[in-house]
Amino acid sequence: MNARTTRRIAVRRTAIALAASASAVSLAACGVISGVGGSSSSASPKKGNDITVGLLLPEKANTRYEKFDYPIIKSQVASLTNNKGKVVYANADADPAKQSDQLDQMIADKVDVLLVDAVDSKAIASGVQKAKDAGIPVIAYDRLAQGPIDAYISFDNELVGQVQGRALLEALGTRTSAGKIVMMNGSVTDPNAAQFKAGALAELQGKVNIVKTYDTKDWKPENAKANMQEAIRAVGLSNIAAVYSANDTMAGAVIEALKEAGSSKVPPVTGQDAELGGVQRIVSGDQYMSVYKSYPEEASNAAEIAVAKVQGRSIEFDSLTRDKVDSPTQKKIPSMLVPVVALTKENIKDTVIQDGIYTVKDICTTKYKADCAAIGLR
Repeated sequence: MNARTTRRIAVRRTAIALAASASAVSLAACGVISGVGGSSSSASPKKGNDITVGLLLPEKANTRYEKFDYPIIKSQVASLTNNKGKVVYANADADPAKQSDQLDQMIADKVDVLLVDAVDSKAIASGVQKAKDAGIPVIAYDRLAQGPIDAYISFDNELVGQVQGRALLEALGTRTSAGKIVMMNGSVTDPNAAQFKAGALAELQGKVNIVKTYDTKDWKPENAKANMQEAIRAVGLSNIAAVYSANDTMAGAVIEALKEAGSSKVPPVTGQDAELGGVQRIVSGDQYMSVYKSYPEEASNAAEIAVAKVQGRSIEFDSLTRDKVDSPTQKKIPSMLVPVVALTKENIKDTVIQDGIYTVKDICTTKYKADCAAIGLR
C-alpha cells in the first residue's frame, strides 16, 4: 500500500467517524493508547464535560470555514463531552482588528479554551498573551499564530507547496525551461502562505522561469485578478506557460483574467482547498489541479486536542501533538501536521466524493455534465 492510499484511507475513516453523530471519534487512529481519554471518567477534576470552546475563524471568502470547520468542530466537541460542551463561534471577515475584539470578548466571557485561526499571525500575539494571562489555553488552528500558544494543528504546509510545484512541472512536461511562470502567492500576514511559497519554490527554482511573483493582499480574489491582469500586460498573454496560484479562489480569479485577455486555452493553473468551484474547473479543464486537505480530519482532531487540553488529559494531548513546530516567538510547539493529496481529474472519485465532501450531483451541474461524462464522473 503506498503513502497516498494510506492517507486517503485515514481520511475516509475520519469522515465515517464524523458521520456517526452519537459516537465519539476513535482515538486508535491517532495513536492514542486504548482506553485513554474520550470519556467523562478521564476528565480532570477541574474541568469536566461542561466546557466552552471559543472558536475564532478568519474569513468567509473561502467557503470551507462556514461549511466544514465550524460545524465539524461544534459536532465533535459535543460528541467528546456527552453533549455537555459547547462552541462559541466568531468569524473575523478578514479583519485583524475585528478578530482582536472577538478574542478579547471571549476572554471576558471566560471560555475554557480557544481555537484561533489568525487573520494576522503577528497581530494576534498580544491577544494570545492576554488569554494566557487569564489562564485560557490557546490552540493555533490552521495558521501558526504568534505568542504563547499551547499547541498547533494544521496541514503540512510546505508539503502543500511542494505538491503544487511538482504538479506544475508535470503539467509543463518538456516545456519547463521554455515558458514563463507567474506566481500568485497568498497574503504576507498569513504564515501558511510563506510555507506554501517556500515549498513551491523548492520544486520550481532552477527548473522554470518565474517572471512575476505577487503576494496577494488578504488572499482576496479581486486582488489576485488585478495582479494577473498586470502580469499579462507585462509578460504578454502568449508568453505565460503556467500560473502557480496558492489557492482555488485566487485560481478562479486568475483564470477569469486569462480568459478576459483572450486566452482560448488556459495554461496550467494550480490551486488549493478543493473548493467546489475549483473541482468544477478541474473537471472542465480550466484549472489543472488543487490540493485536497481533509477538513474533517483537521477539524475533528482540533476538537480532540482542545478538549484534551482543557480537561487535563496529558497522555491523549501528547499523543495527538507528536510533531514540533517553531514560530517566530516560540520553539518546539506541540503540533499535529495533517497530510495532503494532489487533486486532479484522475482522483476526484477517490478523494472528495469518496470522503463525502461533495456528491457527483454537487459537482456535475448542468454546466459541467458533459465534462463530467468525459472523465467518467456519473
